[in-house]
Amino acid sequence: MLIAALVFAGLAALIHVYIFVLESLRFDQPATWRVFGIPGAAEAELMRPWAYNQGFYNLFLAIGTAVGIGLSSGGNHDAGLALVTFSCGSMVAAAPKPARSHVFRARCSGLVSTWENGMPLSPGASSRASSSPRDVSGMSVRPVC
Repeated sequence: MLIAALVFAGLAALIHVYIFVLESLRFDQPATWRVFGIPGAAEAELMRPWAYNQGFYNLFLAIGTAVGIGLSSGGNHDAGLALVTFSCGSMVAAAPKPARSHVFRARCSGLVSTWENGMPLSPGASSRASSSPRDVSGMSVRPVC
């Protein structure tokens, strides 16, 4: 059973290395944009810093899993399994949760009614914000909910 768990952990690590390559090394290519559903170069350029950071997050999860597999296979079972459990647990915790996302959006609807200087105001608060809210850098902002 341990061998099967380590094999699946290794597969998860390989997937995370692939995602690192897409997000941090190949994010400027149209083929990568299609993978993530990005419509064009302008949107990709705005998302590039986020994707670069996210790619390294995925790489570190993969490295942690690989080191844990190596430790476990090399005889240091306790430390190896702890590292694999932590790394794979982080992968699961960070995975998209469609059901939770739906609940989150339902709870947040109407929570942020207006924006002023890039900051959300409580419902009913007065605002000088235009119909096209802007943050302090002049870029359009959208509520996250």
